[in-house]
Amino acid sequence: MTRKIFQSIIAVVISVLLLSLALITGVLYNHFETAMLDQLRTTAQFAEQGVEQEGMAYFDSLHAQNCRVTWIAADGTVKYDNRSDPKTMENHADRQEVREAMENNSGTSVRRSSTLSEHTMYYAKRLSDGTVLRLSMSQRSVLFLMGGMLSPLVFIFLAACLLAGVLSYRVSKKIVKPLSEIDLKHPEQVETYDELSPFLQRIAAQNREIDARMAEIRKQQQEFSMITENMSEGLFVVDRNYQILSYNKSAMQIFGMDPRQEHENLLAVNRSEGFRNAVDSALKGRHTQENLELNGRVYQIIANAVCQPDFAEDMVGAVILVLDVTEKEAQEQYRREFTANVSHELKTPLTSISGIAEIIRNGIVKPEDIPHFAGKIYDESQRLITLIGDIIKLSRLDENQVPMERETVDMLEMARDVVQQLSSVARKSGVTLVANGSHGQVQGVRQVLGEMVYNLCENAVKYNRAGGRVWVDVQQVADRVVLRVKDTGIGIPAAEQGRIFERFYRVDKSHSKAVGGTGLGLSIVKHGAALHHATISVSSEPEQGTEITLTFPAA
Repeated sequence: MTRKIFQSIIAVVISVLLLSLALITGVLYNHFETAMLDQLRTTAQFAEQGVEQEGMAYFDSLHAQNCRVTWIAADGTVKYDNRSDPKTMENHADRQEVREAMENNSGTSVRRSSTLSEHTMYYAKRLSDGTVLRLSMSQRSVLFLMGGMLSPLVFIFLAACLLAGVLSYRVSKKIVKPLSEIDLKHPEQVETYDELSPFLQRIAAQNREIDARMAEIRKQQQEFSMITENMSEGLFVVDRNYQILSYNKSAMQIFGMDPRQEHENLLAVNRSEGFRNAVDSALKGRHTQENLELNGRVYQIIANAVCQPDFAEDMVGAVILVLDVTEKEAQEQYRREFTANVSHELKTPLTSISGIAEIIRNGIVKPEDIPHFAGKIYDESQRLITLIGDIIKLSRLDENQVPMERETVDMLEMARDVVQQLSSVARKSGVTLVANGSHGQVQGVRQVLGEMVYNLCENAVKYNRAGGRVWVDVQQVADRVVLRVKDTGIGIPAAEQGRIFERFYRVDKSHSKAVGGTGLGLSIVKHGAALHHATISVSSEPEQGTEITLTFPAA
């Protein structure tokens, strides 16, 4: 800006100097021309008086050096000329100044010579005898005069330009200084030209509006970042060219993205066909869901298109949400297996009851065998009742519908009560069942805790061998209560230990059929442990026995 102001001032100064020089030269030239014409008139008056008094004798005493004097007869012939021989001169009757003098008593004319760079001014005066007295003077042209003054003019011009340059530079700096000191963040606090006040006030108002909008944008960005970074689901935002605009931490973890690298193209993150199909469909405006198996887990890819507001067909990108549905898929698998197992477990006793009832109805059973078959029906009915009861317990535990009246329970006393309940069953199986340890208090639902200990002890007795032993030990360690059930039974293979808490899962199905049971006992233990924030650990070897440990928070 300083440079432009400086250049503008210099241009104005130079233009003014040149214009002034031209005007002054023109004025002076006109002034000199008028003065020369006046001089010719004055000289002509004196010459007129001399010629009329003395005639040709007057010219003999004439000493005019600055002007040319010519005496012309009435017919135009030259009678006298102080610069040339009259005999060699042509007739002057047709000269403009001579004609005007003949007609109007006096006449003037100017004849310019481009070769001599001068012009000649003529003044003619008609005398009383009809002759014409003409005087003329030559004057240099303007360009010639200016050429003679070139050196001083150039000096004056350069000096004026130098002075103008210094002054222009200082003036331009002074003009620009208040503008350069304007603080655009707080323009209303700056003292500057009054003419700029409305402009600075508008800037201040716009600054306030921009600050408010930026604060709102930052707030929205922080909220968006907080939401996306704390999501367990992966999130990608891409444009129509598959370029990644944003992604969150979960997406990096799911796809194993290196945080030190810059990831630009979404298709480079995962090249599977299902993932690409989901993104392609979204960018074509279709809502898409695809399942993707990655690192042993199952993810659901949900892709939606992003369009310009009010322009549904103007696609600008897509949002891809990656959900971990491994547990959901597993639960769905468990549900299918549970439905199949329940159907099977219910069908077996019902088939047995139906078959026995049909035999009795057809009269095939002898009267003395009826009590035996009635006993079978009773046993199968009890098996159904037990199975349905266990299913109801599991359903209540799943849906948190168990009565939640919690109380302080002594786990050693609970273990001893369970041992007392199973003592007859243990004796029939030839198994020794004992409970010992120290008193440990747990805050929980007594009914659920009792079922957990009962199921563990019952399994330890059922899957034991004749002459085997079962130990129930309770200890309080710091702020934990530890209950261990250890047996000398058939044991559990290591490959099967991770599935023993699944519903209806049995390690040895043939042996399980012999000992009975619903296959839901350990599932009830697992859900009961979750209800009481307890942990379960299993230690077992085939033919070496099993030890299951429950660790509860102490009351």
